Amino acid sequence: MIDIEKTMNEFEKYAKNFNLEEKALERKRAHSYRVMKISAQIAKNLETEELNGVKFNEDDIQIATLIGLLHDIARFEQYTRYKTFTDKRSVDHGDFGIEILQTIQKDTGKKFIRNFIDTDKYDRIILKAIKNHNKYKIEEGLTAKENIFCKIIRDADKLDIFFEASEVFWKDDKSEVEDLKISPYIQEHLHENSTIERKAEIKFNRLDTMISMIYFIFDLNYKKSFKIMKDEDYINRIIDQFSFKYAGTKEKMEEIREIANTYIKGRN
Repeated sequence: MIDIEKTMNEFEKYAKNFNLEEKALERKRAHSYRVMKISAQIAKNLETEELNGVKFNEDDIQIATLIGLLHDIARFEQYTRYKTFTDKRSVDHGDFGIEILQTIQKDTGKKFIRNFIDTDKYDRIILKAIKNHNKYKIEEGLTAKENIFCKIIRDADKLDIFFEASEVFWKDDKSEVEDLKISPYIQEHLHENSTIERKAEIKFNRLDTMISMIYFIFDLNYKKSFKIMKDEDYINRIIDQFSFKYAGTKEKMEEIREIANTYIKGRN
């Protein structure tokens, strides 16, 4: 149904419209390919499950793969315009992605999404998944199948954020995390077993941000996602990067490690 090689070539052609020599943009390009692969792995695993009466097939796996590749399509234009990936200081990149994919191309007279998939049969699923991949919660009123696709891309995106948190984000300057204390707001939420909402009025330091990433585990949905978390040992890899300066921070981080790893073990 989808020629994945052609689709990747189209994505590469689009990405090359931007300055990929900028590390931020090249990182998003690489992130998109990794999320594409993770989405395919999660969707493939769902072939053996029946979720709310929905049975996954090969077409669904291909659609999930495509969503993984396109979920951050807006990041290139966002960064080029605003020099930031922070949505609150620029645009919501999920919503902006939908706008980009629905833009009519002057040369073809067709929507940009047609460069990646010929049929419009799956447009609603693709666009709903991209719209919801970066929101705090999935919107209400979706069909069971739409909801599953939203959860797949949210899981895949978070799993690659765990990879980047363990390998990329603080590689050059770990002291910007090590020298900090956990804010009272974060400490209040440590035992809630839920993601930590980043409210506009609450300022996060870099340590708070790292902890809030770890708590993404509480928004993961599928067995394959938790297996990847366990196999890759992401929680330990993230925390073990740092030598925390304050004894109280060290103690709290060990507490967080235990909470996270226990939860992951319980979901495998």
